[in-house]
Amino acid sequence: MSLSSVQSTLSTLKSCQADIGACMDMISDVALGIVEAQGMNNSPSLKKLEEMIMECSRLDREINCFVESVDEKTAQVRNEPPEAMVHLRNSVKDRFSELMAGVSDADLQRHSKVVAFKDSIRKYAMQGQTDAENEEEELDEDIAVTQSQTNFICPLTQVEMVNPVKNKKCSHYYDQAAVLEMIKAKHKNKKNFRCPKVGCDNRDVQQSDLELDLVMKRMIQNHKRQSGKT
Repeated sequence: MSLSSVQSTLSTLKSCQADIGACMDMISDVALGIVEAQGMNNSPSLKKLEEMIMECSRLDREINCFVESVDEKTAQVRNEPPEAMVHLRNSVKDRFSELMAGVSDADLQRHSKVVAFKDSIRKYAMQGQTDAENEEEELDEDIAVTQSQTNFICPLTQVEMVNPVKNKKCSHYYDQAAVLEMIKAKHKNKKNFRCPKVGCDNRDVQQSDLELDLVMKRMIQNHKRQSGKT
């Protein structure tokens, strides 16, 4: 086993993590469809989806623990004699087992996409109740925005968003592809990307500040269907 082959394996695993994240987003989107069609009502389908997203959370944590184990142990043998590589596999395996032994169900529940899954279902269910009852009372700002009050236009592209992401720092929305491209371009020129929303004082938007808002995405999709857009 060579260090270069180890790094190649880690790169592959990190690509797998991106796929896991995309799968978790798909699970959340399917869950919102179930809530929209059937409501919550202790749905067995929602329970199954929750089990699936928890399994994804575990897989993601396993990759993180494995990468940490490999990074830690390869750093130790990097400056040691070549024969030290012989024991690398076992030392990584032992360290991985130690790290995974410390992972609890509570840790898996705290995965950002598991939290988003539960929040999205709760918010969408409450949004549906609000629409059904046609109430005009003020509710919590982050769940009570009706379609008529919501601006679905990306401040960057000036067209309707496809995959809306919310800035956790300033709560503004952008289309995912547009904002990631802008952040990348700014960073390439060693500049910060400031929030394009007029009047916002957030002068350093980072990719880590952004989270896909599946409730907003479904609202946009429903708006398109109702307005006859394709």
